[in-house]
Amino acid sequence: MDDRIASAARRSAVSRRTVLKAGAAAAFASAPLVAGGRAALAETPRRGGHLRVGLSGSSTSDKLDPAALVGPFGQCFGFGALRNALTGIAPDGSLEGEVAESWEPAGGVSEWVFTLRQGVEFHNGKTVAVGDVIASLNHHRGEETKSAAKSILDQVQEIRADGPRSIRMTLSGPNADFPFLLSDYHLCIVPLIDGVLDVNSGIGTGPFTLDSFDAGVQSAATRFPNYFKDSQPYFDSIEFISLNDVAARQNALVTGEVDVVNRVDLATVHLLKQRASLLVDSVTGLQHYTFPMMTDQAPFNDRNVRLALKYGLDRAALVEKVLRGYGTVGNDHPIAPSMRYFNDALPQRTYDPDRARFHLKEAGLESLAVTLQAADVYDGAVDAAVLYREHAAPAGIEIAVDRVPQDGYWSDVWNKVPWCAAYWSGRVTEDLMFTVAYQGGGAWNDTNWTSARFDELLIAARAELDERKRAEMYAEMQRLVHEDGGAVIPMFANYVNARSDRVRHGDVAKHYDMDGGRLAERWWFDG
Repeated sequence: MDDRIASAARRSAVSRRTVLKAGAAAAFASAPLVAGGRAALAETPRRGGHLRVGLSGSSTSDKLDPAALVGPFGQCFGFGALRNALTGIAPDGSLEGEVAESWEPAGGVSEWVFTLRQGVEFHNGKTVAVGDVIASLNHHRGEETKSAAKSILDQVQEIRADGPRSIRMTLSGPNADFPFLLSDYHLCIVPLIDGVLDVNSGIGTGPFTLDSFDAGVQSAATRFPNYFKDSQPYFDSIEFISLNDVAARQNALVTGEVDVVNRVDLATVHLLKQRASLLVDSVTGLQHYTFPMMTDQAPFNDRNVRLALKYGLDRAALVEKVLRGYGTVGNDHPIAPSMRYFNDALPQRTYDPDRARFHLKEAGLESLAVTLQAADVYDGAVDAAVLYREHAAPAGIEIAVDRVPQDGYWSDVWNKVPWCAAYWSGRVTEDLMFTVAYQGGGAWNDTNWTSARFDELLIAARAELDERKRAEMYAEMQRLVHEDGGAVIPMFANYVNARSDRVRHGDVAKHYDMDGGRLAERWWFDG
């Protein structure tokens, strides 16, 4: 690594209608792409080459089962390289067809009919059939499933064939945004082989076929010659390498061992920008950093304790010191300012140790001692936890920061312990974000928070076609999470990645990192 970069890194430690047909408009406003280094060039994509991606957030617990996909590896390799869902999100934020070529409501938005694209092939040569799609979706349904997408499909009462290329889905209630939900990266279409759904081999319809998979180490794939998008992908082959340490990741990029890295060190990003051979992308998206408290466990089952912890954190300081300005303050709910129904009338919560002490007293406490488990699941997560400890101390809150191993964090710590550091990529619609992470009983409800009023509004908002009324419902839901929920959400973070100047792309999707997880399909080498 450049000596200046390494030195700076050492110094940086804490010191409804719109979706009723294919091609519907985006559910959130696009944000600008900012490139560092040499300006990114618009050009005709070229085929060829072997792309090497250095990724953080990968683990030895990673799996290829669509139900278990998690983090950057799951989004970029397990989904973006190997598979497709029925629908997808285009770079401009609009909804587009993937395995499905079109969709339409059938007699109201409580029933939807999806027509499959003709002739889509799996990597094993099998043509995608209605039965494959039904089984792929049912993999995430039912009481026994452990899928992260279970809560998304809980509203589906029936999935059945409606002809040789059509599937009819009947919902428990109206949902005008339902086609957006089916773009979720867990809802990959995989084949039935001898009557059994093949979820573990990596076979899909995606732009690349699996060559090797070594969880938390390295995975590789080769271009699928029969991909249904004739012009894509552009790379001949790809390789995803687990590089959880930010210094190792940047060193690999600087020395040319990889072509792209995610999540650069924000303390040294200005030095990367000075290198003529590198480009830095900063994209404002939906990603947010959180400290989820399990609200069914003491002391977090007391609303006043939760409020004390929310007022005991200086959000602006975290944006400045951890994100180095590459982000914005959060307000303890997951809806980004760029989204369609963002509640801009909700007062911004600010750092207030006196208010935190007030809520402790309301909880019958003079002081509070709690443990916060953290690993660098995002670069600076441990630093953020340490800063949190410092901010909370004047309020009489003692936070013991327990730094735990990063490997296995998502399987052993997150959604398992009472309080930890985490992050969310966000979701393309308010309904999807709230359904996955905040609906009572959801598999990925990492605060175990339940609110009858919230769940009532969640269902009602899906059916409401009056934009004003719908906006009011989502505004109230944000207020409920802000005031009562168990998630401390201090900041929304830009996606800040870096690449060789040989790697090119056009406009990028903003709903997930790395072009919505689809860099393997959409990017190319300039020659």
